Amino acid sequence: MTQPSSLPPLTPQFCFSTTVLRDFLRLSRGTIDDTITQNLNALATPSRAGFDPTSTSRLARPATRQIDASSCETFKNQVLFPSWQSRSDVLSYCTLVATSPDPDDPEATLRETEKEKNRERVVDERLDPYSSRFFPREARTEQLATILRQEMGVENIVRARSWGIVRERCGDIENSWEDALARWRKLHTAS
Repeated sequence: MTQPSSLPPLTPQFCFSTTVLRDFLRLSRGTIDDTITQNLNALATPSRAGFDPTSTSRLARPATRQIDASSCETFKNQVLFPSWQSRSDVLSYCTLVATSPDPDDPEATLRETEKEKNRERVVDERLDPYSSRFFPREARTEQLATILRQEMGVENIVRARSWGIVRERCGDIENSWEDALARWRKLHTAS
Protein backbone atom coordinates (compact mmCIF):
# COMPACT_ATOMS: atom_id res chain seq x y z
CA MET A 1 0.00 0.00 0.00
CA THR A 2 1.36 3.41 -0.95
CA GLN A 3 2.05 5.89 1.80
CA PRO A 4 1.25 9.59 1.46
CA SER A 5 4.07 11.86 0.43
CA SER A 6 5.65 13.70 3.32
CA LEU A 7 4.95 17.35 3.93
CA PRO A 8 7.77 19.59 2.67
CA PRO A 9 9.18 22.34 4.88
CA LEU A 10 6.72 25.20 4.45
CA THR A 11 8.45 28.48 3.72
CA PRO A 12 7.55 31.41 1.49
CA GLN A 13 10.38 30.33 -0.84
CA PHE A 14 8.69 26.94 -1.24
CA CYS A 15 5.44 28.65 -2.26
CA PHE A 16 7.09 31.11 -4.62
CA SER A 17 9.00 28.29 -6.27
CA THR A 18 5.85 27.34 -8.15
CA THR A 19 7.45 24.43 -9.99
CA VAL A 20 8.39 22.82 -6.66
CA LEU A 21 4.91 23.54 -5.28
CA ARG A 22 3.21 22.05 -8.33
CA ASP A 23 5.58 19.07 -8.35
CA PHE A 24 4.73 18.30 -4.72
CA LEU A 25 0.99 18.46 -5.44
CA ARG A 26 1.35 16.43 -8.63
CA LEU A 27 3.48 13.76 -6.93
CA SER A 28 1.09 13.48 -3.99
CA ARG A 29 -1.93 13.20 -6.29
CA GLY A 30 -0.13 10.70 -8.51
CA THR A 31 0.88 8.53 -5.59
CA ILE A 32 -2.56 8.30 -4.00
CA ASP A 33 -5.42 9.68 -6.07
CA ASP A 34 -4.31 8.79 -9.60
CA THR A 35 -3.73 5.19 -8.48
CA ILE A 36 -6.77 4.94 -6.19
CA THR A 37 -8.17 1.94 -8.04
CA GLN A 38 -4.88 0.05 -7.82
CA ASN A 39 -4.52 0.95 -4.13
CA LEU A 40 -8.03 -0.31 -3.42
CA ASN A 41 -7.49 -3.45 -5.52
CA ALA A 42 -4.51 -4.25 -3.32
CA LEU A 43 -6.87 -4.26 -0.32
CA ALA A 44 -9.28 -6.78 -1.83
CA THR A 45 -8.80 -10.18 -0.27
CA PRO A 46 -9.05 -13.29 -2.42
CA SER A 47 -12.27 -15.21 -2.31
CA ARG A 48 -12.80 -17.12 0.93
CA ALA A 49 -15.37 -19.45 -0.63
CA GLY A 50 -12.90 -21.20 -2.92
CA PHE A 51 -12.88 -21.29 -6.70
CA ASP A 52 -16.08 -20.23 -8.43
CA PRO A 53 -16.32 -21.78 -11.94
CA THR A 54 -18.59 -18.94 -13.07
CA SER A 55 -15.71 -16.51 -12.49
CA THR A 56 -14.20 -17.67 -15.78
CA SER A 57 -17.45 -17.25 -17.65
CA ARG A 58 -17.58 -14.85 -20.56
CA LEU A 59 -20.86 -13.49 -19.28
CA ALA A 60 -20.87 -10.06 -17.74
CA ARG A 61 -20.15 -9.98 -14.04
CA PRO A 62 -19.60 -7.14 -11.61
CA ALA A 63 -16.35 -5.38 -12.46
CA THR A 64 -15.44 -4.54 -8.90
CA ARG A 65 -15.51 -6.39 -5.62
CA GLN A 66 -16.46 -4.82 -2.35
CA ILE A 67 -13.55 -4.37 0.00
CA ASP A 68 -13.58 -5.34 3.65
CA ALA A 69 -14.82 -2.40 5.77
CA SER A 70 -11.87 -2.49 8.17
CA SER A 71 -9.38 -2.44 5.27
CA CYS A 72 -11.23 0.53 3.78
CA GLU A 73 -11.17 2.40 7.09
CA THR A 74 -7.46 1.73 7.50
CA PHE A 75 -6.74 2.93 3.97
CA LYS A 76 -8.81 6.09 4.40
CA ASN A 77 -7.40 6.92 7.85
CA GLN A 78 -3.75 6.08 7.24
CA VAL A 79 -3.25 6.85 3.55
CA LEU A 80 -5.99 8.84 1.82
CA PHE A 81 -6.92 11.46 4.41
CA PRO A 82 -3.31 12.16 5.55
CA SER A 83 -2.37 12.73 1.91
CA TRP A 84 -5.29 15.09 1.41
CA GLN A 85 -4.48 16.86 4.66
CA SER A 86 -0.84 17.42 3.71
CA ARG A 87 -1.93 18.95 0.39
CA SER A 88 -4.52 21.08 2.21
CA ASP A 89 -1.82 22.26 4.62
CA VAL A 90 0.44 23.27 1.75
CA LEU A 91 -2.37 25.05 -0.12
CA SER A 92 -3.51 26.86 3.04
CA TYR A 93 -0.01 27.99 3.93
CA CYS A 94 0.75 29.17 0.41
CA THR A 95 -2.60 31.00 0.27
CA LEU A 96 -1.55 32.84 3.42
CA VAL A 97 1.76 33.72 1.75
CA ALA A 98 -0.04 34.89 -1.40
CA THR A 99 -2.33 37.21 0.59
CA SER A 100 0.43 38.66 2.79
CA PRO A 101 2.68 41.61 1.90
CA ASP A 102 5.88 40.58 0.15
CA PRO A 103 8.75 42.82 1.24
CA ASP A 104 11.30 40.55 -0.47
CA ASP A 105 9.75 40.73 -3.96
CA PRO A 106 12.76 40.91 -6.29
CA GLU A 107 10.80 42.64 -9.07
CA ALA A 108 9.12 45.34 -6.97
CA THR A 109 11.47 48.10 -8.13
CA LEU A 110 11.22 46.94 -11.75
CA ARG A 111 7.40 47.15 -11.58
CA GLU A 112 7.56 50.62 -10.08
CA THR A 113 9.92 51.72 -12.84
CA GLU A 114 7.53 50.34 -15.48
CA LYS A 115 4.59 52.15 -13.88
CA GLU A 116 6.55 55.41 -13.80
CA LYS A 117 7.48 55.06 -17.49
CA ASN A 118 3.83 54.36 -18.30
CA ARG A 119 2.77 57.59 -16.59
CA GLU A 120 5.26 59.53 -18.71
CA ARG A 121 4.15 58.02 -22.03
CA VAL A 122 2.34 60.16 -24.54
CA VAL A 123 -0.74 58.38 -25.77
CA ASP A 124 -2.39 59.34 -29.02
CA GLU A 125 -5.14 56.85 -29.73
CA ARG A 126 -5.86 58.47 -33.10
CA LEU A 127 -2.43 57.42 -34.37
CA ASP A 128 -2.28 54.12 -32.53
CA PRO A 129 -5.49 52.85 -30.92
CA TYR A 130 -3.46 50.34 -28.91
CA SER A 131 -1.00 52.85 -27.49
CA SER A 132 -2.96 53.27 -24.26
CA ARG A 133 -2.62 49.62 -23.37
CA PHE A 134 -0.34 48.85 -20.48
CA PHE A 135 0.20 45.42 -19.01
CA PRO A 136 2.31 45.73 -15.90
CA ARG A 137 4.09 42.73 -14.48
CA GLU A 138 2.16 40.89 -11.83
CA ALA A 139 3.61 40.73 -8.36
CA ARG A 140 4.74 37.26 -7.44
CA THR A 141 2.02 37.13 -4.78
CA GLU A 142 -0.59 37.69 -7.51
CA GLN A 143 0.99 34.99 -9.68
CA LEU A 144 0.99 32.63 -6.70
CA ALA A 145 -2.67 33.39 -5.95
CA THR A 146 -3.61 32.54 -9.55
CA ILE A 147 -1.73 29.25 -9.40
CA LEU A 148 -3.32 28.38 -6.05
CA ARG A 149 -6.83 29.01 -7.40
CA GLN A 150 -6.07 26.62 -10.26
CA GLU A 151 -4.59 24.00 -7.94
CA MET A 152 -7.53 24.21 -5.54
CA GLY A 153 -9.88 23.59 -8.46
CA VAL A 154 -7.81 20.58 -9.51
CA GLU A 155 -7.77 19.36 -5.90
CA ASN A 156 -11.55 19.49 -5.64
CA ILE A 157 -11.97 17.54 -8.88
CA VAL A 158 -9.38 14.93 -7.91
CA ARG A 159 -10.86 14.42 -4.44
CA ALA A 160 -14.40 14.11 -5.78
CA ARG A 161 -13.25 11.50 -8.31
CA SER A 162 -11.25 9.56 -5.73
CA TRP A 163 -14.07 9.67 -3.21
CA GLY A 164 -16.50 8.35 -5.81
CA ILE A 165 -14.26 5.34 -6.36
CA VAL A 166 -13.82 4.81 -2.61
CA ARG A 167 -17.59 4.96 -2.11
CA GLU A 168 -18.13 2.46 -4.92
CA ARG A 169 -15.55 0.00 -3.64
CA CYS A 170 -16.02 0.39 0.11
CA GLY A 171 -19.78 0.37 0.23
CA ASP A 172 -22.15 2.70 2.02
CA ILE A 173 -20.07 5.57 3.44
CA GLU A 174 -20.48 9.35 3.74
CA ASN A 175 -21.85 11.13 0.72
CA SER A 176 -19.19 13.84 0.40
CA TRP A 177 -15.46 13.79 0.77
CA GLU A 178 -15.67 17.15 2.54
CA ASP A 179 -17.77 15.64 5.37
CA ALA A 180 -15.54 12.58 5.66
CA LEU A 181 -12.34 14.64 5.75
CA ALA A 182 -13.83 17.05 8.30
CA ARG A 183 -14.78 14.12 10.53
CA TRP A 184 -11.28 12.64 10.19
CA ARG A 185 -9.71 16.01 11.03
CA LYS A 186 -11.91 16.34 14.09
CA LEU A 187 -10.83 12.90 15.35
CA HIS A 188 -7.14 13.55 14.68
CA THR A 189 -6.95 17.05 16.12
CA ALA A 190 -8.70 15.92 19.32
CA SER A 191 -6.02 13.33 20.04
